[in-house]
Amino acid sequence: MRQPQADISTSGKTSFEAGALVTMLAPLTIKQILAQLNGVFPIDRAVIEALPEGVRFLSVENFGTSAWTITGRLVGVEDNGTERQFFVKVAYGEVGRIMLRGEYESSKLIYEKQEDFIPEPFGFGKYHDSESETYFYLSAFVDMDVTTAPDPDEFTTRLAEMHKLSQSPTGKFGFHVQTCDGDRAHVVDWEQSWAIFYKNLLLGVCKLDLKRNGPWPEFERAIDQVVSKVIPILLDPLQADGKTLKPCIIHGDLWEGNMGINMETGDTLLFDAGSYFAHNEMELGHWRCEFSSVFRSKLYTRQYLRNYPAADPADQFDDRNRLYSLKGAINYSAGHPGSALRITPTANSAYNNMCYLCEKYAPIDGIDKYDPRNDPSITGACIVPHLADGLI
Repeated sequence: MRQPQADISTSGKTSFEAGALVTMLAPLTIKQILAQLNGVFPIDRAVIEALPEGVRFLSVENFGTSAWTITGRLVGVEDNGTERQFFVKVAYGEVGRIMLRGEYESSKLIYEKQEDFIPEPFGFGKYHDSESETYFYLSAFVDMDVTTAPDPDEFTTRLAEMHKLSQSPTGKFGFHVQTCDGDRAHVVDWEQSWAIFYKNLLLGVCKLDLKRNGPWPEFERAIDQVVSKVIPILLDPLQADGKTLKPCIIHGDLWEGNMGINMETGDTLLFDAGSYFAHNEMELGHWRCEFSSVFRSKLYTRQYLRNYPAADPADQFDDRNRLYSLKGAINYSAGHPGSALRITPTANSAYNNMCYLCEKYAPIDGIDKYDPRNDPSITGACIVPHLADGLI
């Protein structure tokens, strides 16, 4: 059923008090905001001003679901009468600003290199007619199949190409604005050393997880050992003895929930990017996590490595992949307090992976033994990703 739409008058003002409504709802959850909006998408003239030149606003409706934003489909018309569709996200407060600015800047860089790999980004900004902090991100609307698994060869070839074509503007690892994985901000300060960058990135999500989930002494000891001992052992050699490691743009939250297949072209398409310049193998860390069921198939990793071979030492690729998976798993735990990815013995426990890495590279007392029965890379166990306030 088509949702009620908000009309825009010739002056560019909304025909309802969207600003006042947003102000009232800003402290609430996205689910609560949607309930009180009663089917009306909270449009603002700032979004209209971000439309491409020559496109006039026609209508907007709610479209899709999101845990952290309100999402909609906007229809505009060109001077020749051709209709065009756009996708718009709305988020609130400082977290909303960081999320949507990060997605806009990430999408711009990916689109510059591969126009057919991510919907064209058109704008990011702050609402004019809202006393509260309300932000938007506007992109092209693409009709996508989000249920069919992508072709491993086509998808990994294009992903590897994205990594190869990218060029860090500083020659370092990091990003020029803060980006997010969900509503959790990345630590993306520029670093020459990949080991130092990853240490800071991982510590950022670990600190947030401990804040949201509470203390866990063994978990904290394992974190300290991984950061102080394992990361240097596994990552320092990538840039040792005159070797160079290319900083590549990565999507930053790449699992099957953030990609689809373009219904018009049949090509795979990324969305919801939270990028930074990283070791390209970092992109594959999410694929080891239990929330990634499709990309957990080793077919995707093997096919990717045919297009972009593992870094030297290649025989440590799997251990680096395990190390890189910690960021995604712990970040998921921080976003979903009580998550199985942190504490349930039968789940893909980030703690269990840390125990493996510590046992192999830097043994320490006071943490548990690695248990292969709780390792989904062996058991094949998967989970259904959590719902946040009833939304995916």
